Formats: sequence, C-alpha cells, structure tokens
Amino acid sequence: MLTTRLIRSAVALVALAVAGQAVAAVGETHRSTTTPTAALRNADQSPAVAITVWYLARDGAQETPLVIGPDNTPLFTTGSAAADAPPAQGRYPVVLLSHGFGGTARMMAWFGTALARAGFVVIAVDHPGSNGRGPITGNGAAWWWERAEDLKAAWNTIKADTALAPHIDPQRLGVAGFSAGGFAALVAGGARVDVQHFADFCQKHPNDGVCAPQLEAPDLTARDIGAWLKDPAMQTRFKEAAADHAVPGVRAVFVMAPAIVQALATDSLRRMQVPVSIVVGTADTVAPPATNADVVALFIPGAKEQRLEGVTHYDFLGECQPAAKKVVPQCAQATHQAQAHAAALKEAITLFQSKLSKP
Repeated sequence: MLTTRLIRSAVALVALAVAGQAVAAVGETHRSTTTPTAALRNADQSPAVAITVWYLARDGAQETPLVIGPDNTPLFTTGSAAADAPPAQGRYPVVLLSHGFGGTARMMAWFGTALARAGFVVIAVDHPGSNGRGPITGNGAAWWWERAEDLKAAWNTIKADTALAPHIDPQRLGVAGFSAGGFAALVAGGARVDVQHFADFCQKHPNDGVCAPQLEAPDLTARDIGAWLKDPAMQTRFKEAAADHAVPGVRAVFVMAPAIVQALATDSLRRMQVPVSIVVGTADTVAPPATNADVVALFIPGAKEQRLEGVTHYDFLGECQPAAKKVVPQCAQATHQAQAHAAALKEAITLFQSKLSKP
C-alpha cells in the first residue's frame, strides 16, 4: 500500500492533470436545511440536515487538514480546506454528493475537495439517521430514497444562500455518491425505487453483501424488510418510496461502488437519459458488483463501468490512518485506497467536465 505522501500526491496529480489548472485553495463552509422526514430519521428527532460545501477560495486562503478523530492521532485524513474562506469570483458547476451508510460528508472530503479544486462547487450532506455523527436509526437505515430528498433540499438551500448562490451555475448540475450514496445519486438522476423487488431479492439471497448485516449497524439488516413491508405504520412511507425523487436539472451521475441497486426498478433504469459512470472494485463483498454495479451498467443506456482489480468497498473511504487500523474494522479491508481514489477522481472529473462544461 502506498504511503500517505504518495496517496496525496496521486490524488492531487490526477485532479490537476484532468482539470488542466494550477493548484488553488479550497474553501469549506457549512449550512443546514430540513426535510419532512429528517425528524423521523434522526435519533434526537431533529428536523435538521447538515450541509457541507467545498469550493474554490479566493487567493490567500489558508487550508488546514481535514481529519476524523483526534487531531494528534486521527483515524482518517480526508484532504484539506480553508474554513469559511470567501469563494473565488465566478460561477461554477455544481456536484451534489452523498456519503455511504454510516459515513459523513467529511468522510468523502477526499473526493469533494478534489472536485472543488478542479473547479466545481460540491454540496454534500450528512443523511439523517444514517451517518457517523450520531446513532444510526432503523428509519435512517431503511428509508434510502429520502437520501435523494436530502440532496434536493440541500441544493435548494444553497441556491437561495446569498453568500454562495452568486458563485454557482444552477444550469450545470451533477450528482455523485458512494455505496448507499451511489444509490441516492441514481435516484436523484431519475431512477425509481421498488422496495418489494429488494425484499424479494433479499429473501432469495440473504447472504448477499447488501442484504447481510453491515459493520456500521450489525443489529439492522435488510433481511427484515419483508416484515417492514407488512407493518401498517410503514405503508405510507413505502408508497412514498415509489414516487419521483429525482433532482431536477441533473446532467450527469457518477457512482462509486453503488449499493442497494436491487431496490431500483429495472424499467426506470432503462429510461434514464443522463450519462452515468460507475467505478467499482472487483473485491467488493459489501455491494457485490454482480448484483449492483453490473446491473446499473447493464440497464442504463450508455452507462460506463470501470472495474478496479483488487479494490474493496471500503477503499473509497477517507484515508485510513494507523490508529484506525486498530479500531475501525472497515480499514482492515481498505487495502487499495490510492488506486481507488485516483481512479474515481480521474473518471469523475472527466465526466463532469465533459457534461457540465457548458450551460
């Protein structure tokens, strides 16, 4: 595995080579929004959805490292940014970003800050009841379609933000995500949810990586979804799942190791018209390509799939540090992070520059 310095160099070089521009400082700022179901998903019943925004900063901004865990012994390093730095002049294309199950926007900062450095404004959220900043809840784990609504609410909030709106071009919008966030990105791009199909799949394939208990919440399992479907209290929610949750105006979708693909209606995948690019590892046992990424590539017209030899699901997390390897079981499976990060950034920046370059 490459050293920390080599990983950072690889990521930076990919971003610069594809973007064709000099290194610029990235700013990070935070906002909040609400959705109708956030309080039902958050363990503390808060209606809030936290938003993180990365963007090109004005000259002179000073970045600091972005870490998860104690500053002196971080568990993950995820890039660097200048807190609340003034945005650079101009209007930039936008990418909405969804993290994986039990993750956070900060966990995906390695991806978001690199896209920002390449000239995009990246808007990420912490999905209620499904993020690492608070307890994971049953509703947060099961109501995957609400992730697209979180992205939509965040996008509407930033479009109305007096400090940030002048620096975004709302006509140039893309969406990206990892794992369950990849599912969210596909739904935001126009795919429709079919919960019954997922329940049937998990009944037939209970040991599939997506149906089995997850490291982030081993007590919650998709195997129970058949019972949830029969729960009268859940009927309204599952009916809402089948509604249109697309984010208007999305022009390109990029997904890393997409999960829960068996909960997407096949006919809706066939009808998707936006360009879709997929990066997945051949060693992914959490969201096996055969039942997830390969399905997306098969049914979405023109979808592009790139398989990364030996890459696992958790290689798409922020960079695992030595302290994490002792206490974070996901990091034991993160063995090809430099390869995964570099490939994902190269493909994402290429896709978004191609599809979002003009109004």
